Amino acid sequence: MIRYFLPLAACLAGGNAHAYEARELLEDCRAAERFYAGEKTGGDTLAALRSGRCIAYVAGFADGYAVSDYLTEKIGVRLNAFCLPQDRELSRRLVRAVVIHVERVPPETTMSTANLVAGALAKAFPCPEPAPEKAASKESEKPPAKLERTR
Repeated sequence: MIRYFLPLAACLAGGNAHAYEARELLEDCRAAERFYAGEKTGGDTLAALRSGRCIAYVAGFADGYAVSDYLTEKIGVRLNAFCLPQDRELSRRLVRAVVIHVERVPPETTMSTANLVAGALAKAFPCPEPAPEKAASKESEKPPAKLERTR
């Protein structure tokens, strides 16, 4: 029994969890861009893994945001941090937006990758400004009612 317990205990007693850092995200997303461009990896499994990690991370972030937006809308709140288009190239566009944004932050940034991706998507895919309601604008165009004195 102890023979099985010791390896399990060794795995559980491992070091600190590794945080996904900005520079890793950038390199992973650059690998994803090369993948989308059709560049061959030449059997480089690390490049394939990095590409997949970026694509999965960014897509998962976008999906998580969509769920949050949906749920908050149920209670009458709309997040509107970003509005993703519905197109076939969305994954490629998400990756490109992240690369552009992360290339512009200082290399030593301590921002979380979640904040970096959120900033990238907010800049690349802003939501349109809500149109003012016609009824509200017509009400404001009416002259004020005259008050008459009564004696």
